[in-house]
This record gives sequence, structure tokens and C-alpha cells, in this order.
Amino acid sequence: MMGRFFSRYFFPLNAFFIYSFLYLPILALIVFSFNNSEFSFGWTGFTTKWYAELFSSSEVWVALKNSLIVASSAVVLSVLMALAIVFYSRQRLRWAVPVLFSSNLAIPEIVLAIGMLSLFSFLGVPIGLPTLIAGHTLIGLGYTVPLIYNSYNELDKRYTEASLDLGATLTQTLRLVIAPMMLPVLVASSLLVFVVSFDDFVLAFFCAGASAQTLPLFIFSMIRSGASPVVSALSVTLLVLSGLLVILSLSLSVKKMVVPK
Repeated sequence: MMGRFFSRYFFPLNAFFIYSFLYLPILALIVFSFNNSEFSFGWTGFTTKWYAELFSSSEVWVALKNSLIVASSAVVLSVLMALAIVFYSRQRLRWAVPVLFSSNLAIPEIVLAIGMLSLFSFLGVPIGLPTLIAGHTLIGLGYTVPLIYNSYNELDKRYTEASLDLGATLTQTLRLVIAPMMLPVLVASSLLVFVVSFDDFVLAFFCAGASAQTLPLFIFSMIRSGASPVVSALSVTLLVLSGLLVILSLSLSVKKMVVPK
């Protein structure tokens, strides 16, 4: 009797409340981004002027450019460094590679950010986009190294041995044999690092400085004086772009799964 009650009423209601808790704030964000009011409390009419103000703001485009530069650079550096670290590490020490680079994910990000800021100050390195790229690359290695390590261990080592026996160097083997075979995990880790870097606030707050404002820092500077409809419009725009990226990735995955007749 109790089992039937839980399966018929409790678990569906529990799932309903959980999904409502997750998606109602996003729905409210979308609705109030079209609200014709300086304040996000109370509906006064429909308008798109906040989107027009958003896309006409030069500060938004500068922050977006900085975020794209930092995220793209972190993706390229972390993936290339992780691939080289896993491939060129000695066989006896290769087991320690994922443990070493996964440890930075266990450290609180604010501790890592303060430590990097202290290191840059000690070395006299001016903070800006280069230091922020270095910080995001360090975080990216915590994701890319374990993923690439696991994928590399699953490969058939006979391909590597055959490439070396035919006269290819280690670099040629990595570039022409290993990297193409590991393309799915490389793309997946690249997307993961891009999302983490594009959305990061803590490292940007400590390591970017006043001259390199990213989108999270721009949003933080706008909401310090209160909620603004422009912030809602920016959030909805980022939400739509992220959704399109996910749909594109899913469509490519489905096309790869289709077997031609």
C-alpha cells in the first residue's frame, strides 16, 4: 500500500517540485527580460528595448571578446598540454598523471585564485588577460588530463607500435595516429573547458585585473547596484546561445550514429 502511494503520488510530485525549482527561475528571467520597467519587480508591459540597449553597448562587446579570447586560449593550451603530458610521460609514472592534475579540482577555487594572485605578485607579473588565461588553463588541465588519460589507455597500442616501426617519430605518431583516434574525447574535453572558462568568476575576479573585464565580471558590476533588465537580457542571450550549441552537438552526434545503407 505504501509502495503504491510512493510510486503513484510521492515520487511524481517530488520530481515536479524539483524541476519547478530548477526551471522556474529561468522562466522568470526570460519573462522579465521583456518587462517595460527599470525594475524587475512587477509587469508593466512588453518591450525589447533592453535587448537593443544590450547589443548597442560597447562594454558588452568588449567583455564578450575578452571572455572568448580567454576561453579559446584555455581550450587550446589545456588540450594540447594534456595530450602531450599523457603521451610523453613515462610508462612507470603515467598512473600518477591523472592524480596529480585532478588534485586542483579538489582545492577550493578561491584558494587557487588567491594562491595564483600571490604568485603573480611575487614574480612581478602584471595581472590581465595572460594571467587569467594561465589560471583557466590550470583549471582546464584538471578536466582534460583525466579524460585524455582514460581514453588513451583504451586505445589499441598496436597502432602506436606500428607507426613507430614504420619510421614515424613520436611527434608524428601523436599528430597523425593518436590525435585523430582520440578526436571525440578531445572535442568533449574542449567543450567542457570552454564552458568552465567562459562561466568562471572567481579566477577572473582575482587574476584579470581592471583592464581585462570578462562577461561574469561585467554582470557582477551591473548587479551590484540592483537587478537590471539588461542583465536579464544578457542572461537570456547566453542561454539561447548555449542551447543552440547543445542542439548542434546533439545533431552531430546523431548524424554520426546513423549507419548508411
